Amino acid sequence: GAPGRFVPPAAIYAAYNLGIITTVLVLHSLWGVRAAAVGVAVGGVLMVLVQLPFFLRVMPRRTDGRRAARHHPGPARAAAGRATILVGTGVLLPIALFTVGRQSQVLVERYLASSLPAGAISHLNYAQKVAQIPMVLSLMICTVTFPLVARALADGDVEKVRRRVERDLAGAALVVLLGAAYVFACAPQIIELLFQRGAFTPQDTEATASVMRVYAIGLLGHSMVGAVVRPFFSTGRPTWYPAVTMVAGLLVTVAGGVLFSRMWGTHGIAAANAAGITLTAVLLLVGTGRRRPRHDAVSVDLPRVLGGLLRLLTAAALAAAAGLLVVPLCGPALLAAAVGAVLVPAVFLTTGYVLGAGEVPQLVSAVERRLRHDR
Repeated sequence: GAPGRFVPPAAIYAAYNLGIITTVLVLHSLWGVRAAAVGVAVGGVLMVLVQLPFFLRVMPRRTDGRRAARHHPGPARAAAGRATILVGTGVLLPIALFTVGRQSQVLVERYLASSLPAGAISHLNYAQKVAQIPMVLSLMICTVTFPLVARALADGDVEKVRRRVERDLAGAALVVLLGAAYVFACAPQIIELLFQRGAFTPQDTEATASVMRVYAIGLLGHSMVGAVVRPFFSTGRPTWYPAVTMVAGLLVTVAGGVLFSRMWGTHGIAAANAAGITLTAVLLLVGTGRRRPRHDAVSVDLPRVLGGLLRLLTAAALAAAAGLLVVPLCGPALLAAAVGAVLVPAVFLTTGYVLGAGEVPQLVSAVERRLRHDR
């Protein structure tokens, strides 16, 4: 990102998916489902190999260290090795702990669900995978603009970074809340269209859809965590703040999951997930709202960001409510889902416009400009 090279990072997931698909196609007749596991490993190796040549080219050449090593080979080489290990550890450990903490949420959920009646883990899996689609779409905005943030931080242009991060947060929130409203309103129809066949019964559809609605409540938190954490890890010095916030959120997920799963089963586990990730998102936003953050992250205008999020949340709640009222009356799942796909965005955008959510007029203006350009 900051060095201005975008192709290798952009190619990693293409290489990853290509490795999985190719391995499965070649080995599935011999190894069955194990071919998919091997494909994941092959894809991971390809992700590294795609970036390795570029990484080696941009690595600084240590001419001074080599000269010192020629004069004092033993001590110089040992000191250089220790310095490299310390720097690498200091940079990677906070990121690794944050990543492990976030991925551990899934492990905690599945462990708690293992003590519930048969089918609970499947309902959680299907619900979570479908509910995460709006989050993935929203984070595409941050992924595209991340090189701009990294470059501006490398150049020391903090004001440009602040404006870019605020726009990214607003855009990601708009996308994820619109998607969450649709998921909440049309959950049974979505699950029926995707999965209700074979051994997947209408009862499974009902159970999965109800869990997915609970997951949808935490989608904004997931999206904000993914968007806010990038500036933290783009600064010149490592910061432990995101890792600490993720540990706090994980503790809430664990405690809430243990408590709520006894009362509400899979719905309690999904609610604990939403509570934990929302806490992490709030702590990260508070961290970026400090004018002189001790953890070197860029500061944002927190009241303005929160005001925009509140307006979008209100629009999403009203859109979901409209969908809940109308969609069940539309008959077959395909027709109902199609009606929801028109109704929910219409209510969301109209309400957001009326409430003064700045992102909605910007979106409408962009669409109008595009339509005029295409004529």
